[in-house]
Amino acid sequence: MTLDDLRVFVAVCHAGSLSAAARDLGCTQSAVSQHVRRLEREVGVGLVERQPRGVVPTRAGRVLQRAAEEGLSGLDLALRTLGEIARGDGGVVRIATGSVTVRHFMAPAVAEFRRLHPRVSLEFRTESSSRSCFAALQDPGLDLAWVTQDAPVRGVEQRPVARLPWVLAVAADDELAGRARAEVADLAGLRPIGLPEGSTSRLRLESAYAELGIAAASSGTSVADWDTAVLLAELGVGHAIVPDLPGWRANPRPGLCFVPVPALEPLTVGWAARRWENLSPSARAFAETVVRHNTTTP
Repeated sequence: MTLDDLRVFVAVCHAGSLSAAARDLGCTQSAVSQHVRRLEREVGVGLVERQPRGVVPTRAGRVLQRAAEEGLSGLDLALRTLGEIARGDGGVVRIATGSVTVRHFMAPAVAEFRRLHPRVSLEFRTESSSRSCFAALQDPGLDLAWVTQDAPVRGVEQRPVARLPWVLAVAADDELAGRARAEVADLAGLRPIGLPEGSTSRLRLESAYAELGIAAASSGTSVADWDTAVLLAELGVGHAIVPDLPGWRANPRPGLCFVPVPALEPLTVGWAARRWENLSPSARAFAETVVRHNTTTP
């Protein structure tokens, strides 16, 4: 059993077919098949089941897939760390984020990190939701993901950084704009702008509505990110219930008001990584820089 055998086997499990794995790996289908057959001979059981549209891992195959993914991920990270140590203060840190993450949580940290570590490159991969950020961590080339934290995710370590209270974003001339807080009764009468489909924030908000006995309603308008929801609220298109992001209150806009909604449980945001202890020195330094710049977040 070789590392190449395991890498090819994991690629087959992800691709769902020998031919697709061969394309992804840049080799022939025959070579992929040989790797899988060699593994099956060595372990003594079938690892993939052939189906009309491809292959799926057997029960034994799923056991080996999970173990191989964890082992290869740790090895890849270790090799990257060793390379970084050999080169000195250099390398690349790769981060999966949502569409507004860098603007609201990381901009000062990025500026500081680039000043202190000029030889380290930062690469950001934009994902549509925290769920897709967690999935992106399956890529061994990815170091970190910034996520809205919820339930534990197998094979991923989460580190909370900030708790974000919910606020109601309204136009300055709205009847709710002058309130010190929005009550449950106020929420029941609203048709809020829909938060991003499938996002953790939307799911949490819908769950909170159900717990408070508020019938879910929609203005008929939905958005791809929190910033767009706030902009539409400022334009008077509707009301937006959003997490209170850093910078919104620090940079007030005359046409917009944020009204606290204390009845809603705050969202927790922070880092996710496969193994924190396996992060390269540069990845750890960047993560800690972001934490330091967000420690005053409510």
